[in-house]
Amino acid sequence: MKSRLLRWLREGIILMVLLAVVMLAVDWWRAPIAPPSFEDIPLQTLEGQRVTLKALSADKPLLVYFWASWCAVCRFTTPDIAKLYDEGNNVMTVALRSGQDDEVMGGLQHKGYRFPVVNDPLGSISQRFQINVTPTLFIIYQGRVISTTSGWTSYWGIKLRLWWATIA
Repeated sequence: MKSRLLRWLREGIILMVLLAVVMLAVDWWRAPIAPPSFEDIPLQTLEGQRVTLKALSADKPLLVYFWASWCAVCRFTTPDIAKLYDEGNNVMTVALRSGQDDEVMGGLQHKGYRFPVVNDPLGSISQRFQINVTPTLFIIYQGRVISTTSGWTSYWGIKLRLWWATIA
């Protein structure tokens, strides 16, 4: 009985390691590339605030979340982003081809989300960042891209990436 339990434990650990390696390889393969001098590109939120990613990431890691209202996977990830923002994490989101400002704002209000949003109705910002998959997340700290990931990511996976940025 004990040897069977140890074998299952060992196989479970091997499976987890293989899964982590595959996930990291897929992230590396699909990783978007930030444009030159991306940190100084002026962005305007739906509330009219003008910001730069360099200024937002100066003191603590910044989560930049590229999402879309039509993205099925974003429906699972966006609530976690909202929770992270409500907990005081540094978050900026970019709505990719999700309509005009009033449509995006209305959708956010309907869902009860309060995080800052830069609307990208034509996809020009997302194109500069080579975003091919939604959702895509960038972790930026002190104007440097620390990590990126695309597709579904868990709440704890995002928290881990934010924590990692502070020690990397």
